[in-house]
Amino acid sequence: MSTAGLGSAAHVDVVDACVRERRWWLDAWPGGAEHVAGQVAQDVQEALRDGAGLAWPPCPLPHADDDVQPHVLHVLPDLGPDPHWVCEESGTAAAPLGALGATAS
Repeated sequence: MSTAGLGSAAHVDVVDACVRERRWWLDAWPGGAEHVAGQVAQDVQEALRDGAGLAWPPCPLPHADDDVQPHVLHVLPDLGPDPHWVCEESGTAAAPLGALGATAS
């Protein structure tokens, strides 16, 4: 998030709130630990969109069509292990969850 300019205290608070909210889920389903990171990423994405009108994370991938409008990535699978960011336009995997900043440089 910090590589996208979202490293302020307010943005960190969004992440903290999402983690706190997901703790109940993990308490109820201890076997679901491998799914929590993707759920938190989706929660953060929704909180930034709904609370601050931010479209995050922006897609860093090149597109053959120069007319493609700026768009975001989404986490896949919706619920599963090994979540990754995927371009909403092309369906192309952009990066594993947690490694997006490494692809944006």
